[in-house]
Amino acid sequence: MSAEPIILASKSAARRAVLTGAGVPFEVSVAGVDEDAVKTAMLAQGASPRDVADALAELKAIRVSRSQPGFVIGSDQTLEFEGRLYDKVETMEAAAERLKAMRGKPHKLHSAVVVAKDGAPIWREVVSATLTMRDFSDDFLTAYLVTEGDQALGSVGCYRLEGPGAQLFSKIEGDYFAILGLPLMGLLDLFRRHGALKA
Repeated sequence: MSAEPIILASKSAARRAVLTGAGVPFEVSVAGVDEDAVKTAMLAQGASPRDVADALAELKAIRVSRSQPGFVIGSDQTLEFEGRLYDKVETMEAAAERLKAMRGKPHKLHSAVVVAKDGAPIWREVVSATLTMRDFSDDFLTAYLVTEGDQALGSVGCYRLEGPGAQLFSKIEGDYFAILGLPLMGLLDLFRRHGALKA
């Protein structure tokens, strides 16, 4: 087993849970990237939501990798709805409006993961999933938001697929781990090839 550590450059509880659940030993080191500034600049230049996720994942990985040894995982996820990138909402009222807007329609989640070593990216993957919300009732929406509470504000889509948010959907196409925010299969393969996980 390699002595080189695996470092997650993210404070995301969902990403930590994915790695922990898969039995990957890792440390956490938050990158401290001004994501809003990067998004604003890239969107002004015409970048797609998919490209924004990829760029932010790389930036996080490189930022931490410059100061720490080992394999640094940078990851980011963007939500694309009707051609636009959406950010997290800050209030329950805004969450209700977001979910009403997406009700009965599909949206895409773009999940990017970049692994850096010695300050440079060595591997990357961007996985997109399409999720279609069912035409749920206003009563269901109210009850859902009461159940989820502030946890609904923790994701850009105002849902946790691993929680009650699963009931919002009629169809899901794509990788489950990518939807949770960390595409996992390619990442595990990379670590096995480099000796960071047992092959």
